[in-house]
Amino acid sequence: MDFPGLIQFLAEQPLLSLAIVAIFVTTLGGMLRRPSPTLGRLLQGIGNLGLVAALLLTIAQVARFTTGRDLALPQLDMPLQRVEGGETRVPMDADGHFWLTASVNGTPRRFLVDTGATITAISPETAAAGKVPAKAIPQTVAMRTANGQIRAELATIDELRFGNVVARDLDTVIAPGLGDANVIGMNLLSRLASWRVEGQTLILVPRHPQPVPES
Repeated sequence: MDFPGLIQFLAEQPLLSLAIVAIFVTTLGGMLRRPSPTLGRLLQGIGNLGLVAALLLTIAQVARFTTGRDLALPQLDMPLQRVEGGETRVPMDADGHFWLTASVNGTPRRFLVDTGATITAISPETAAAGKVPAKAIPQTVAMRTANGQIRAELATIDELRFGNVVARDLDTVIAPGLGDANVIGMNLLSRLASWRVEGQTLILVPRHPQPVPES
């Protein structure tokens, strides 16, 4: 087993790590209930609190979408991202936002890069086109949008690719309230070696730059 790779993956998935630790502590507490009831109950209580915290943090990841704010739509003549050296550079659009084209499991779609969003979100149309199913055990969160309250489904994108950036097994929500828009959130940006804004250009630096497919 690739333990360094596993550790790196868990470091990039703090909610998953929290849930795993909480389950381990809860199980350990259950095993200790008979020989040491007090310690067992304490550990189970801590583990249950950890699981509740993981659930609340998952919900908080999409809380940014509960502001009722509509997403701006991209302009037809918007410039495309480009790769320079080991960086993907995204120019600001006329609407003041950073838009890029990313492939969702090989299907190209437009995304708004939003550093205020904690989790990546895609529309049902993008999910269908990119063959991104909701989780086998349905998990939904309530979201309030400009069109009212909706239920957003948790899912995982096998591969999201743009420029020289590739993100695999990326957590996302399938949110009907987004309309035709898609959003790249901090759960993807946090995987990068760095990102910054210089003037009117968003600069993304991946940890492991990928070759850019020839068009």
